[in-house]
Amino acid sequence: MKQEDYKDQVEGRNAVIELLESGRDINKIFITKGERHGSINKIISMAKENKVIIVEKEKRQMEEMAQTPSYQGVIAIVPPYQYVEIEDILQEAKKKKEEPFVLILDSIEDPHNLGSIIRTAETAGVHGIIIPKRRSATVNSTVSKVSAGAVQHVKVARVTNLSDAIERLKKEGLWICGTDIQTETFFYEQDLTGAIGIVIGNEGNGISQKVKKNCDFLVKIPMKGKITSLNASVSTGIIIYEAVKQRMKK
Repeated sequence: MKQEDYKDQVEGRNAVIELLESGRDINKIFITKGERHGSINKIISMAKENKVIIVEKEKRQMEEMAQTPSYQGVIAIVPPYQYVEIEDILQEAKKKKEEPFVLILDSIEDPHNLGSIIRTAETAGVHGIIIPKRRSATVNSTVSKVSAGAVQHVKVARVTNLSDAIERLKKEGLWICGTDIQTETFFYEQDLTGAIGIVIGNEGNGISQKVKKNCDFLVKIPMKGKITSLNASVSTGIIIYEAVKQRMKK
């Protein structure tokens, strides 16, 4: 596994509970002084069981520390997020005795979109997500909170070159499906069963021409209104759940 050289924090009660349940290392958990009700008690209890240090701070200090406005009185400080290798994602599929189901994100720059995509991917049984090192949001506290803790359960690989990563997946037998509004095939007309990688493009520009050329086929979502594009996380949900539906019927 690879480690990035920054520390991060996970904020919000559900996200911190998911973090504790995941077994991932936690340096410290900060809670707002006097917050001893509801799920905070569960967090304190779980932290003690896992021998994680708990520190109480005044509300003003917590607000200064928080990276998001809705930290809900709890902040966990964690070691660097551990990205994985592509091989780890493929091994996850083998371990589950399933055909590889991989999501490839081409320059998703909004951390809220990345968090939403990770959350959807986890619920859909995606084995892993591949993101580029450049021009892409990284996994940080915002992504973790928006994902509702799903980031603790999804393998994310961060690669130098997406096209090279796609070629690697192809050699492993995956078909690569890209998304492009200009193509003729609707997503529900395409066979999305078997070993597959689905590429979702940038919020504004879609997938790059270089990545598009490396796709085995392209699909689009029907657009009936005056707006001709969807939020990246919404597009992801529509297409990967079509793949889930087809895979369940197989």
